[in-house]
Amino acid sequence: MLYIVGELIITNTHRIIRRKYYKKTPSCRAVVLRALTMLSILRAVGSRFLHSTILFCVCALCALHASASDWISDYANYVKKEAIKHNVPGYAFVYYEQGKVPKVFVYGKTHKNGSPITEHTVFRLASVSKTFTGLLAAKMVEQERLRWDTPIATLLPDIPFTGEGVDELQLQHIIGQSSGFMRNAYDNLIEADYSLERVLTELGKLDPICTPGDCYTYQNALFGAIEYYLSNQNTSYHSELHTQLFSPLGMSTASTGRASLQGSESWARPHIAITRDRWREGKVENNYYRFAPAAGINASITDMTIYLQALLGEFPTVISSDMINTVTTPRVKTVRERNRRGWRGFLDDAHYGLGWRIYDVDGHRINYHGGWVKGYRVDVAFAPDFKTGYVMLTNAETNMINTTTAEFWKRYFEQVETD
Repeated sequence: MLYIVGELIITNTHRIIRRKYYKKTPSCRAVVLRALTMLSILRAVGSRFLHSTILFCVCALCALHASASDWISDYANYVKKEAIKHNVPGYAFVYYEQGKVPKVFVYGKTHKNGSPITEHTVFRLASVSKTFTGLLAAKMVEQERLRWDTPIATLLPDIPFTGEGVDELQLQHIIGQSSGFMRNAYDNLIEADYSLERVLTELGKLDPICTPGDCYTYQNALFGAIEYYLSNQNTSYHSELHTQLFSPLGMSTASTGRASLQGSESWARPHIAITRDRWREGKVENNYYRFAPAAGINASITDMTIYLQALLGEFPTVISSDMINTVTTPRVKTVRERNRRGWRGFLDDAHYGLGWRIYDVDGHRINYHGGWVKGYRVDVAFAPDFKTGYVMLTNAETNMINTTTAEFWKRYFEQVETD
């Protein structure tokens, strides 16, 4: 009787393994096939104990393998399907977990009839540039070349800011998006190709809607004050970025400016929406490049992988832990972020630091920033407690990125909690 029961258990377990694990992954199939061959031999010689032990081990190994690798493959397939659904011309994304090989996925072409996107294809980073600006400022503060409380009068000695209470405006409020000016003040002048000095002059006439440091008011034009200040110090934003960050990190295809983008060996052309899910190739606009600390950087997914590694503490002589902690410390609450498409119901709290957004996702912390200029969308995020990061670059103004980034973190935390 015990023999018959044991045989039934083994037979059913045998079927479960085939059904549940055989289709998981090629490597898991190989494990199953080898194990099933051994099981047949052991059954023939009557070694039931070893037979059952091997079955158990196969189940355990395949389950672990599936949870460790299948989720990112499934996610990559999900992103590709979304891109096909929305006719996205191309993208590149990377998932990096410290101590493991980065997983890079690319799709599509630089433009119609163009070359395939590769790991070295350069995209515009748009407002993700602000994360570099925050770190560059932190670096210069460490070097005692700047102070976070540097006043606007020092940054712009030739351009008066006369609004009520604006004398309290400091570098930390500019990079920390808490200047007090109305949101996106004079972005329209940037897009109308007004000069840097002209836009800053118009900003200087505004009265703030709150005291600097008290409320979140997202800006682009005001970041031009950093470009202006560095120019007056016989240097430039471009020069400081290369000297302080790009070169020592080995970000060999990272750059600033339109000419540098278009001079890249492989670069993704911008695509603008005609109608929903239909795109046309556009020209690269120079307007926001003139406000480079806000939106002037270009990089490939290879560059951004290195950037993630630096953000996770792997290049401490270039980007110190103190720098990272400083720029990702919450400073002002960003209430509206909680209702972002794709993140709603998933995001518990949101703040802005110094060039970075800080998200609370189901009790887990993510440091994040998105970017959007004409023809491009970009996201960067890292979870410091899990030593994990993610970047997506696209060459279209697609809303797909709203959901794909949030979906990445949902799936990541689900598999972490399962493991």
